[in-house]
Amino acid sequence: MLDRQAAAVRGGEEGAYLATVDPREESYRSAQRRVFENLRRLPLTQWTYQVGNVQRTGEAGEDGDEGGKDGSRSRIEADVRLRYKLRGDDQTPVSATERLAFTERGGKWYVSAELPDSDRQLWEQGEVTVVRGKQSLVLGADRSREALRALAGKADRAVAEVDREWPRGWPRRVVVEAPSSLRNMAQLLDAPASSYEGIAAVTTGEAGEYTDAPADRIVVNPEAYGELSGEGQQVVVTHETVHVASRTHTGRATPLWLSEGLADWIGYGARGRGPKEAAAELVRAAEDGKLPHELPADRDFRFGSDPEALGRAYESGWLACRLIADEWGEKKLMALYLRVGSSQKRQDAAVDEAMQAELGLSLEEFTERWRSYVEKELG
Repeated sequence: MLDRQAAAVRGGEEGAYLATVDPREESYRSAQRRVFENLRRLPLTQWTYQVGNVQRTGEAGEDGDEGGKDGSRSRIEADVRLRYKLRGDDQTPVSATERLAFTERGGKWYVSAELPDSDRQLWEQGEVTVVRGKQSLVLGADRSREALRALAGKADRAVAEVDREWPRGWPRRVVVEAPSSLRNMAQLLDAPASSYEGIAAVTTGEAGEYTDAPADRIVVNPEAYGELSGEGQQVVVTHETVHVASRTHTGRATPLWLSEGLADWIGYGARGRGPKEAAAELVRAAEDGKLPHELPADRDFRFGSDPEALGRAYESGWLACRLIADEWGEKKLMALYLRVGSSQKRQDAAVDEAMQAELGLSLEEFTERWRSYVEKELG
């Protein structure tokens, strides 16, 4: 039955798609009709299902019994893995897990509900509009075409900016998802909305150098993003595009101060913003005599934590990368990043070894140099 539904999505056949949906679940059927209309707007080249864990939740009636009062004979719930690709934008499939309920009626099985612990998708959140840029694809739910065109323009510019700096091959395309609210953004990321308050955008995808890595999505928070100036919005989109470009060379040993710092260094680079303009939280810390003495730990970058501390973590990582580029050169910054990302050692050992090889000093010595640099720039 799911194979027939997948074929209907790929073929754009609404009747065949709705034939797999429980005719007695009117609300769900209506929602699936809207979902199908959205899916028809997407440039899909792959759409498949794989059934995982299956659990029976309703028993069939006795012989000759039509089942319950609604005529149902059996009900099951199953984990279903969806895999899909967008034409020209996804080199590898995106995957998601749906928890679906199925009901048997008159000897036929239907999808009767999507259960709450399913991964949420943009096409379930409202009317989807698709805007294609030169190097980008922007998908919006209940968003104006004008706003999505503006976002596509910034994404195209971000691809060009990142491509000038990033030394390795990458798809040179980005897919941006633009939900209509912070709440909907959080649904897409399966997290509380409070985790992303004040965060303008995030990039999905798993780190690590491997060929079957899932496709990335830049997901924009319309509330925080909308409060930024045009230049600020460009910095955000360029920052996230760095993560798309660098993800396959970002390993378990890569500290967040380096990955987030590099993204900010490239994001700010084309705009010439100095530390006192771009590091507001560290400026305040300097005024209070409380500049940090250590590079930020990965835990300092957790969303939903103290926003001022989070700001200091990002700014500290940026200044660390800026220091490397200023004193050793941009090529050394990139070489350091690639060396750390390919290391199989634990984080501190990997960073220390890479710094010895590329910069000629230990992590401890670099930290001392970074501390002096921050005090000089902001003190």
